[in-house]
Amino acid sequence: MRNRTLTMGGEKTIAIVAHDNKKQDLLAWAKFNREALSCHKLVATGTTGNLLQTELDLPVMRVQSGPLGGDQQIGAKISEGEIDVLIFFWDPLEPHPHDPDVKALLRIAVVWNIPIACNRASADFLISSSLMPGEYQRLVPDYDGYHRRLVRRDVA
Repeated sequence: MRNRTLTMGGEKTIAIVAHDNKKQDLLAWAKFNREALSCHKLVATGTTGNLLQTELDLPVMRVQSGPLGGDQQIGAKISEGEIDVLIFFWDPLEPHPHDPDVKALLRIAVVWNIPIACNRASADFLISSSLMPGEYQRLVPDYDGYHRRLVRRDVA
């Protein structure tokens, strides 16, 4: 499959999601990186977005809470090219009723080749990367062939 290039501008749109047991860790990370985050557009799921907006005093576009469809809303925004980076502090030790949505969100981020951070260490590396403040040419598989594929129909 061929690739095409998408240009991510200097101001990235960062989706921020955190499971309940990881919200305080995410909040501590976000406070520490407030200055860097202030240079970008922030999108977050329900409660996480409310916490970030209140604690950081930055604008945050909020979608539904994860279990109410917020993970799927973020995934849709990724597939539509509206999200550049995903910060998702997820809890691998707790069962989640919306686990299929979580897996779908992570899958769609990989499909569209956007940077993902799933814990504080990877988020630190991502936000402090020299690639973060400038334009970046992101390679994305060219899915035109996938859209044009022939569907075989068996004739009886």
